[in-house]
Parts: sequence; structure tokens; C-alpha cells
Amino acid sequence: MNKQFDERITHALTDDHLHHAVNIATDRLRTKKAQALTKIDFAQWSERGREIREHVISNLDYYLTQLASEVRRRGGHVYFCADTTDAVEAIQGVIQSHHATKVIKSKSMVTEELHLNDALEQMGVEVVETDLGEYIIQLAHETPSHIIAPAIHKGREQIADLFSQVANRKIASDTPSLNDYAHEVLRQKFIEAEIGITGCNFGIAETGTVCLFTNEGNGRMVTTLPPVHIAVMGMERVLPTLADLEVFMNILPRSATGQQLTSYVSLVTGPRAHDELDGAKEFHLIILDNQRSQSLGDPDFQEVLQCIRCGACLNVCPVYRQIGGHAYGSVYSGPIGAVLTPLLRDDPESAELPYASSLCGACYEACPVKIPLHDMLVKLRARNVSRGFTPPAERLAFQIYKKTFASPKNYRLAVRSLRSVQKWLMKNGEFHSSIPILSSWSKTRSLDGLSPLTFRERFAKGLVIDQITEKLPHVARKE
Repeated sequence: MNKQFDERITHALTDDHLHHAVNIATDRLRTKKAQALTKIDFAQWSERGREIREHVISNLDYYLTQLASEVRRRGGHVYFCADTTDAVEAIQGVIQSHHATKVIKSKSMVTEELHLNDALEQMGVEVVETDLGEYIIQLAHETPSHIIAPAIHKGREQIADLFSQVANRKIASDTPSLNDYAHEVLRQKFIEAEIGITGCNFGIAETGTVCLFTNEGNGRMVTTLPPVHIAVMGMERVLPTLADLEVFMNILPRSATGQQLTSYVSLVTGPRAHDELDGAKEFHLIILDNQRSQSLGDPDFQEVLQCIRCGACLNVCPVYRQIGGHAYGSVYSGPIGAVLTPLLRDDPESAELPYASSLCGACYEACPVKIPLHDMLVKLRARNVSRGFTPPAERLAFQIYKKTFASPKNYRLAVRSLRSVQKWLMKNGEFHSSIPILSSWSKTRSLDGLSPLTFRERFAKGLVIDQITEKLPHVARKE
């Protein structure tokens, strides 16, 4: 494990505020989801959603072409961007063409992937996040720690301190006071903005429509108040028809926040028409590849493109619930981040993320479109081995493991050898954390020593039968 990843995990594991905030929030989301699923035949809706997403990804070139054609036909502009640099330059180009200096944004994970705020601020543009969670982490100079709840790691007292520092006055920590302050600041930003930038939950191919799911109404204001709207989407976020959208209006909010319906569902179809009273006068759609197309046709990883970014896998992941989102060191955290990030970045640092998993499969059970994330994590680990990303000590350890467990003779010899030396390596019945080869495991978890006798040895001495007859006295011993 590289030093930075190890330090982030260690920091997260010792942060009591993070544990408290993340566990309360994810428990609440899981409870609300469980309640919401009882209102409909969710399994049927979920299977239909999986079928639609699988069909779209298998025919992505057709639907992207149709989407782009419809957007252009309605007066919009479309940019296919191979990587983050292309996408940022396209957005900067639109802003510069309008000599704009004030930009407001709605929540968008793909713009986080672009590190767009930093890029725009470097060119002298004021960028303001208008989603409350995003606004909080922007003030804190942090990145999102959850796909749908970016400030999930912060408690109300921490947020009040942050707002008070910016406002230069005391802001109370109750929810109405925090909301009132955010409204006070953001309303003026909405009025002054020259460019509005949003993400895109789904692009509807048949109509060229961009669909946004929000709960605060800010998405609708970002798309309608500024004269120019730029929407940014990953190339996989396409649906064929508006009828298909109904399926995801049922499964996305239930999986994400436990709501039966998102508070605001905004459909933006091109720029404002001559006979319309509101909406942006210009519409630009940025479609980002950034290594996504490398997963197309890959039998091991194509299904990850079916993700609808609900965040349900994060809420059930035992690793995420312990370390939160920032420990992953990437825009996307949790199980989906541990799969998606190595596929998007393909570097040794990202290759470590698949090890941030217990492989319990809870992410698969929670996923509304049934992406086998736990299987993908294993395949990514295997890919790391084939590419030589694993350290020499780990490769040696697994070679020894293979030789030991492939031979009963070697296994018995290894057990006897370790049992004879473990008394010098243990403290209070556990291996202690100062042993270098075991320290990564034992410094945060207990690692018991070997039993004095193996099961075979216990069975040969009759101890297993004695234990059974003691627990189950009605079972007669056969002499």
C-alpha cells in the first residue's frame, strides 16, 4: 500500500467525527430506502432498469449519435471530448466567448472528475456551487466524500463554524439557520451569474433532452436564470426514450435517498425557443469519454458503465462506513469508486483501490441495476498482478501461500513451524503490530495465533467427539 493511501486510511480511522457523521447518515439513507422499496414491486422495476442500461451500453454509439443530432437540431451545441483536458477547454471556450466572469453550478460528479472549479478559477472566473452540500465543501476547500451527499462527513456544528467564519458573524447550528444563510448568499449569486453549469443524470436520445434530479431546486435555477447553460455528462449516461426515464424516476431516488420521487425533476431540451418565457438562450452539451470507451466490449468491466450514480453501494459498504470517502483519494469513492477509478485513471495509485473492500457482496445486493462490483474488484486485483503493480513482498507471500496450501505435507510443516515460533511474536494471545510483515493488518485489527492443535489433531485425540457429546448429550458415542 502506498504511503499516501495508508495515511488517508489511518487518518480516517482515527476521526471520531467522521465515523459518527458517516454512520448516522448512511444508516438513515439505508432505513429510508428499505421503507421506500415496500411501496412498489422494486425487483420488477430494478430488472427493467438493468435491461435498459444494458441495452444502452451495448448500443452506445447509436444512442450518442441520436442524442447529439437531436440537441443540434434544436439549436444546441455538442462537444465530444476524449479526456478531461478536452472537456475543460471546451467549457473555457464557451465562457471566454461570452467574456463571462461569474459561473454558478449545480451538483455534478463529472465536473468534479474534470477538477473544473480549479481550472475556471485559474482563468479568473468566480465559480459558486449552489447545491448546499457542494457549497459547504467548496467553502471548506474539500472534495465530495459521497456521490449524492458530498458533505456527509460533516456535522451541523462543523458546518455552522464554517459558515460563521465566512459570514464573519455567528451562525447557529440548527438546520433552518444554516439553510437561511445559504439562501441569503446564493440567491444573489443566481441573479448575477452569466453561465450556469450542470451535470446530467440522463440524456434522452430521442428528444435531445438533459434530465436533472435535484432536491433543492437549484438545478432548475442554474439552467434557467443565466443566459447560457452548459451541461456536462459522462458518455454512458444516455437513455433511449422519455418512457424509459419513468423507470429511473422510480428506482434512482428510492436507491439514493429513500424518496419515492425526487423533489425536482428538470427536463431541458435545447435553448429557449422564441415563444418560451424562460430558459437559457444558449445550450451546450459536453459529452466526456475519459477512458470510459476502454470498458466497452470488455466482458469483465463493461457493466460498470450501467451505473446510475445512486450511491446505494456506498451506504452498505463496511469499508466506506469506516473510512468515509476522502480516504479513497479519488472523485468516486466506495465500491463503485474502487472499480471505476482504476478504469478511468489506470495508474499504480488507483490500482490499490480494489483492495479497499471486504468482498462481502453487499454492494451487489444494493445496486438497483445489479452491477457485480465484488466480482470486478477481484478481477481488478488479478489485473494488478498481471501488470506487476503488486509489491515484490506480496508476490513472494502469495507464492509461498500457493506452495503451502497446494500440498498437505507442506501445509502441516508450515503449521508446525509457525506454532513453534509464534509465542515470541504474540502478546496477550494476538500477534502484535510491531511485526513488519503483519503490521498493516494487526495495527488496526486483531490477529489471533494458531490453535495449539489443528482440527485433524483434535479429531484424532477424540476431542471433537467429546465436544459434540458435551453440547449434544442425546447423541450417543459409538464405541
